[in-house]
Amino acid sequence: MALIPLESLNQLRRSLRDSMGKYVLAIDQSTQESKVYLFDDKGRLCGQSNRAHMQIISPEGWISHNMEEIYSNIIACTSSVISDTGIDSRDIICIGISNQRETTVAWNRKTGKCLSDAIVWQCSRSKDIAERVVESGVSNFISNKTGLPVSPYFPASKMAWVLENVSEASNCISVGDLCLGTVDSYLIYKMTSGNSFLTDVSNASRTQLFDIFKQCWDKKIVAYFGIDMCCLPEVVDSNAFYGLTDLEGVLANPVPIYAVLGDSHASLYAHGCTTPGMVKATYGTGSSVMMNIGSEPVLSKSGLALTVAWSLSGEISYAMEGNINYTGAVIRWMEKDIGIISSPMETESLAIASDKEDTSCLVPAFSGLGAPYWDSDARAILTGMTRTTGRNEIVRAGLESIAYQIDDVIAYLENDTGVVANMLHADGGAANNGYLMQFQSDLSNIAVGVPRSDGLSGYGAALIAGIRAGLYQEGMGAEFEIKKYHPSRNKEWQEEKRMLWHDAVRRCLYRNQVG
Repeated sequence: MALIPLESLNQLRRSLRDSMGKYVLAIDQSTQESKVYLFDDKGRLCGQSNRAHMQIISPEGWISHNMEEIYSNIIACTSSVISDTGIDSRDIICIGISNQRETTVAWNRKTGKCLSDAIVWQCSRSKDIAERVVESGVSNFISNKTGLPVSPYFPASKMAWVLENVSEASNCISVGDLCLGTVDSYLIYKMTSGNSFLTDVSNASRTQLFDIFKQCWDKKIVAYFGIDMCCLPEVVDSNAFYGLTDLEGVLANPVPIYAVLGDSHASLYAHGCTTPGMVKATYGTGSSVMMNIGSEPVLSKSGLALTVAWSLSGEISYAMEGNINYTGAVIRWMEKDIGIISSPMETESLAIASDKEDTSCLVPAFSGLGAPYWDSDARAILTGMTRTTGRNEIVRAGLESIAYQIDDVIAYLENDTGVVANMLHADGGAANNGYLMQFQSDLSNIAVGVPRSDGLSGYGAALIAGIRAGLYQEGMGAEFEIKKYHPSRNKEWQEEKRMLWHDAVRRCLYRNQVG
């Protein structure tokens, strides 16, 4: 048998690689886990790998993440997805990143070592700092510049807390080595071996330090929180060049990072909500309910957040948003903390089997209430129970608490913008719960569309990166099959349910005021 010449064999291998196409790697670093996706040149999902990380909860109820664990998980997931799909890593032409947003990280610029665990967006440990800023009389100035109500939810007060409570941060800042940022900027720094200290506009707009009208860090606001400007990353477009990475040698060649967005922004893009008035809700650990409002920023009159949806090659789109602390996390609480379910998959059947006359109502203010109440002192309350209330009814109350919170935000979005949404685009793990989605549609009197595909945040980042790399076309999107839920209840039923919910919220807030 004749041997194939080595050069001919190499040429054949190159030809086979070319015929197999090119790929985009997407990293979605969320609150519960890190996910790595591989998409082909048509935007089709070829493979994925997930790894959960520890939720570190202190006796005070503070919530933290170990960023070094998270970074290691991302490297491991990347290696797994390449191995599982059998592709040549040289065919990966770019990377996109979506990330949990307000979680705050402090690290040493020289060593890359974190100075403490990251402070998770749910954590309200910095509420005293936020209250101090409010009491100083500058909260309206801050809100009018940043589009965000002063709250420990956002990184500004979390960064101030680090400076006041982590001794090593003071040492680093004295020699110019302190980096303060959100998860994206830490990952970019690590992935590029410290060569890039950057964040995108969407993440910057969530810090409460960023002037969303002028598109820059606001020096006065930064000073109000006692932060040094030199600690903050440079802000660039969502589709900028963020540097090259081989992900600790997992990739054969360095690859450009071409997209970075907050996860909610990335899923808004992936849903195709690029036209003003389109709305999506992410049913994740918490929820972001976001409406695209176009190129002109409009401040909310009712305490919602004005945010940058994305900036693509200098073209900015804005969004109005309500953020909720506990939605999918309610299901995790029922499973992991009080043990009334063994799996989230159980909740749908248990809710269907519950007594529909039961009036139990859960307000899941475990670490305060987010939009539209913004009360970091609020604590959870379960009302309306009777002697016959049991497991099924409590599970149903937990599921319905998710829909009630989202319904509140939809109402405020419509009131602030004057636009009545005709469809809610839903994603996230809890969006796969049929009882919850139908209840949301009935309560909010709106069609709810759920794509039969997961990973919307990762897909949005992949789309933007692929377009920047020239692999994808503008306006390209996956042809997702959508499952739709339509309203089936009358207005009287909707109002009765809302009265039940708002009465429970009032009791929750009153209890905090008097107790």
